[in-house]
Amino acid sequence: MTRLSVEMLAADPVEPITSAGHAQLGIAVLAGIAVIVLLITKFKLHAFLALTIGSLALGAFAGAPLDKAITSFSAGLGSTVAGVGVLIALGAILGKLLADSGGADQIVDTILAKAGGRSMPWAMVLIASVIGLPLFFEVGIVLLIPVVLMVAKRGNYSLMRIGIPALAGLSVMHGLIPPHPGPLVAIDAVGANLGVTLALGILVAIPTVIIAGPVFSKYAARWVDVPAPEKMIPQRASEDLEKRPGFGATIATVMLPVVLMLAKALVDIVIDDPTHMVQRVFDVIGSPLIALLAAVIVAMFTLGRAAGFTKGRMSSTVEKSLAPIAGILLIVGAGGGFKQTLIDCGVGQMILDISKDWSIPALLLAWLIAVAIRLATGSATVATISAAGLVAPLAADMSTTHAALLVLAIGAGSLFFSHVNDAGFWLVKEYFGLSVGQTIKTWSVMETIISVVAGGLVLLLSLVI
Repeated sequence: MTRLSVEMLAADPVEPITSAGHAQLGIAVLAGIAVIVLLITKFKLHAFLALTIGSLALGAFAGAPLDKAITSFSAGLGSTVAGVGVLIALGAILGKLLADSGGADQIVDTILAKAGGRSMPWAMVLIASVIGLPLFFEVGIVLLIPVVLMVAKRGNYSLMRIGIPALAGLSVMHGLIPPHPGPLVAIDAVGANLGVTLALGILVAIPTVIIAGPVFSKYAARWVDVPAPEKMIPQRASEDLEKRPGFGATIATVMLPVVLMLAKALVDIVIDDPTHMVQRVFDVIGSPLIALLAAVIVAMFTLGRAAGFTKGRMSSTVEKSLAPIAGILLIVGAGGGFKQTLIDCGVGQMILDISKDWSIPALLLAWLIAVAIRLATGSATVATISAAGLVAPLAADMSTTHAALLVLAIGAGSLFFSHVNDAGFWLVKEYFGLSVGQTIKTWSVMETIISVVAGGLVLLLSLVI
C-alpha cells in the first residue's frame, strides 16, 4: 500500500518543530480546533480555508516558527493529495458512469421488482450499500432519494421505514469502507493495510447497517410519520436513455475494485512471501489505484457503451465527474496539512505519552477523539483526518489487524450524532421534508446508533483477533 510522508511514524520519531510542553501543546490543539470550528460554524467559512487557518493557528499557539508551520502544512497537504487524490478522482468517475448510464437505476429496479412488503426495508439497505461503495455520500443521497420517495408513495410505506435503511447503508459505507476519502486518509495516516481494513470494515458494517437500518426504521417510523413530499421527486437519469446496462454487468463492475483489493489481502495472508510471483501480481492488481482504474476502464464498456454513449458523451461524463470533487480534494488535502502540523508539533507523541498513564484502550481513545471533533465541526471527513493525525503514533506497535481496527474506530467515531453543523443533516431534512426536530429524531439518532454499534463491534473484534 502506498503510504504518505507519515511513513516517518513507522521510523524514528521526528524532532518536533516546537519544544512546547504537554500543557502548552494541549492548549494549542484545543485552540486550533476551536478556530476551525468557529470559522466553519460561526463565519460559514469553507472547510478548506478553515483548516488552513486552523493549522497555522495551531503552530502559532504551540510556539512553532511560522515558516516551519507553513512547511508542515504544505507537506501534509501535498502528501495527502498524492496518496488519495487520484483514488478520489477515480471513484468519482466510476460513480458518475454508474449514475448517468442508468446502471444505478438498473440495480434499484431489479432488486425492487423482487422485493415487497416486509422485505422492502431490507431491499433498500441492500441497494444503498451496493450503490454506496463507489459513490460519495451526497451523490448517493441525490441518486437514491427519487427511489425512496417513489417506493414510499407507490407502496404506501412510511417514508422513514424506507428512507432510514437507505441512509444507513450510505452512511456506513461512507464512514467505514474504502475507497471513501475518510477511511483512505486514515489508512494512510496510521499505516494500516487497506485490504485488511476493507475486510474487517465489511465485517463490522453488516451488523451495524442491519441495526441502524431495518431494525431502527421500525421505531423511526413511529416517532416521525410523514408522507413522501411529491415536489422532491426529480427525474431519474435513465428516463432519458433508450437503453441501459444489464444488472449482472453493473453489479460486477461496482464490485470489481472491492474483489481485487480483498483478493490481494487474502493472498498476502495465505502466501506471505513478498518474492512469490503470485503475491507480486496481486500486490499490483489489488492496489487501490490499479483496482479502481481497472473498474473505471471496465465501466466505460459495461456501463457507458452498454447505455449507448458515444466517445464524446463518455468524455463529457468523465469531465463532469471531476469538477464537483475539487472542494472535496481541497478539504481532504487541508485536513492532511492540519494532521501533519499536529504530528510535527509533537501532539501525536504527547497523546502517546499521556495515554500510557490512562486505562483507556487505544481504540476507545481514537473513537472518543473522532466523536469530539465530529460534534464540533459537523464533518465526518474532518473528524476522521484530524483524529487519525492525533492517534497515529498509537499504531506504531500495533499488529496489522489492530491498526486496521484503529482506522475503523476513527471512522465509527466520525459518524456520531450529525446535527445542525453538518451539511448532511440539512440535505436529509430538505429532501424528506422534515422539521429540525424530526430530523434529529430520525437521522441524528440513526447516525449515533451507527457510531456506537460500529465502535462497540471494533472493540469486541480487538479482543478476539
